[in-house]
Amino acid sequence: MQTDLQIAIIQKDLVWENANENKEKLDVLLEEIQNVDLIVLPEMFTTGFSMTPKPFAEQMNGKTVDWLQQKAAYFDAAIMGSIIVKEENNYFNRMLFVNPNGAIEHYDKRHTFTLAGEHKEYTSGQSKLIVTYKDWRICPLICYDLRFPVWSRNVDDYDLLIYSANWPKPRINAWKTLLKARAIENMSYCIGVNRVGVDANGYEYTGNSIAIDFLGNELTEVEENTEKIIYATLSKNELIAIREKLPFLEDKDQFEIQ
Repeated sequence: MQTDLQIAIIQKDLVWENANENKEKLDVLLEEIQNVDLIVLPEMFTTGFSMTPKPFAEQMNGKTVDWLQQKAAYFDAAIMGSIIVKEENNYFNRMLFVNPNGAIEHYDKRHTFTLAGEHKEYTSGQSKLIVTYKDWRICPLICYDLRFPVWSRNVDDYDLLIYSANWPKPRINAWKTLLKARAIENMSYCIGVNRVGVDANGYEYTGNSIAIDFLGNELTEVEENTEKIIYATLSKNELIAIREKLPFLEDKDQFEIQ
């Protein structure tokens, strides 16, 4: 069993609705990465948080999926981030988890952001995803999902929650508070990766990407308003030990989501 997981959190400014330029800039930034197990990209890392999916939607055999598979193979690490995907007549804000061997698992954002009209343009996902990777159970979620603790609840025995986001500056205090709450209540590591910069709608993003442990302790320095690769080391042994010492999850409520 692999006891430690090495994470690279990519806090990046995003070029508005320009997949090629975003991937070219990521090509440069990612070159410094060495010896990690998992690379985490922001929400809609090819476009920014766009509410015009039709011109920018991709297929699951498209250029960005191919790019992700190339990166996973090159770094011998899993890589994940969300993009706009079209299936039949539906558009999804889809998180892709790409394994080093090229195998792909995906999660469609459950809670579309009604304040921006995301629910009018994108189809809501209906299923959670638990990825088993290097003996870790990982639950990937997207941005607005963070506000909904029932959907995030650890009824699946996961070890790590990951939120990929475009979370704006005016609500950044909620971002920081809710990430800690999700870690503590679920006795799980929690990672939040957020973009920086200003998008075409004038919304400012300050980053504040972070890794948090199962007790709510910050494992990484908070970086604001800067493009940055943030590294975190997560210990499975420490997680198991604290869950045995403080078995709070054994008392969790039992429920089913309709």
